Amino acid sequence: MKLHVLISEFCAGNPTKNIKWKNQPKRKYCSNHFCFVLFFPVVLFFMLLCFNHLFFENIKGFVYFHGKSTGSVTYFPGKLNETEDSCLGRYIYIHDLPERFNEDVIKDCQLITRSTDKYSMCKSLENSGLGPGIEALNASDLWKNSWFSTNQFMLEVIFHNRMKKYDCLTDDSALASAVFVPYYSGLDLRRYLWGFNTSMRDLSGIDLVAWLARKPEWKRNSGMDHFLISGRIARDFRRKSNRKSDWGSNFRLLPESENITMLTIETGYSKNDVAVPYPTYFHPANDFQVHQWQEFLRKQNRPYLFSFAGARRSRQKGSIRAEIIDQCQASNKLCNFMDCSLFNQCDDPLNLMSLFRSSVFCLQPPGDSLTRRSTFDSILSGCIPVFFHPGSAYSQYVWHLPKDHNRYSVFISSKDLRVGKVTINQTLLQVSKDEQLAMREEVIKLIPGIVYGDPRSRLETIDDAFDLAINGILKRIKVLTKN
Repeated sequence: MKLHVLISEFCAGNPTKNIKWKNQPKRKYCSNHFCFVLFFPVVLFFMLLCFNHLFFENIKGFVYFHGKSTGSVTYFPGKLNETEDSCLGRYIYIHDLPERFNEDVIKDCQLITRSTDKYSMCKSLENSGLGPGIEALNASDLWKNSWFSTNQFMLEVIFHNRMKKYDCLTDDSALASAVFVPYYSGLDLRRYLWGFNTSMRDLSGIDLVAWLARKPEWKRNSGMDHFLISGRIARDFRRKSNRKSDWGSNFRLLPESENITMLTIETGYSKNDVAVPYPTYFHPANDFQVHQWQEFLRKQNRPYLFSFAGARRSRQKGSIRAEIIDQCQASNKLCNFMDCSLFNQCDDPLNLMSLFRSSVFCLQPPGDSLTRRSTFDSILSGCIPVFFHPGSAYSQYVWHLPKDHNRYSVFISSKDLRVGKVTINQTLLQVSKDEQLAMREEVIKLIPGIVYGDPRSRLETIDDAFDLAINGILKRIKVLTKN
């Protein structure tokens, strides 16, 4: 029986025959008060339905918000209305390049493996380019699932995999504020650096810019809103002659390529190159792993005043490494030296991180180029870097390191060191304990911004090296294309 019929019969004093009311003789009529009580919940229910439809569908103080990690929909109080877009100004379009520019480069991974490599580059491609996982350190939870034997030349693969998970990707290039070119420039060049003529080294780059120039996305801003990533230093792509003996390719000297911004581990003198951190061994999957590691470092005992991991450069003119090693070995146990000329000594992440974690300062002189991956390994270890050339960090990583370099590092002039005007011991012993603690804390605070999170996961509140690079490139391109 329908509800309204049941109620009307009951209120009329004629309860249905099928319902046996208790004390039926006393219910010959329905009082106005009782009917109101009975009807009120029903009326209220329908009023709430209408209110919900009219109010929450049009309210402008609430917007749908998709959580960064889960993608679940919740209500978030804010000033945005339903027409506003949180990705406005942050959309990035990824060119769908022919596979010869990326996937084919790593498909036959033996071609990018050198005879002098400690192990095949195929192993470096494991885990989305992070390399083999590091599992052994007294079964410590701090080293599980987030530490990898990462090859520094894998940044192109790591960055590309992160780009695929970027929050504000778009298939509509007209909406994009920037265009990413997923060209594995460094790995492609690695195949032809030794034993090939300049034509082979240059071919892929020439083909790429020709392909890009035919695209409508390129014609809109002549490529000034395009960017790519390289796991090699910028100098490797600026060969100025066609002599076979000259190093690298001419990719960044091509007229079209000059409009593209290249993110690279070390810049040269071009205004279109921007330095980003070398990849380290730590690739956190969540915020907690980062905070946990930072707290671990704050409690570390550091018995050595300074340390150096490296080898002499006897054939390299002007190198101060020999002087640094001599001073370290003569430091009366203040310095811990790891000789990288010995097989596998410095290629073991556990050895290297243990060295840096036991030291207050870590020496970072130039090597084959001005910058070193070791700089970021030392920061990751909470070890204060000591530089001997401003080009090793201060003029490089402008989006990732503080402008005031005295907050997190020590500078020793290589010229003064070479002529004996200063010594390493003398300089570092002058830094007070309080100054050491303050600088170490600055170094530890830098860690989130110099590591690349695991591409298969997502950090919630932390901006890592990838995030800072994307923020920087969007601001840069906005300035380049504003006219």
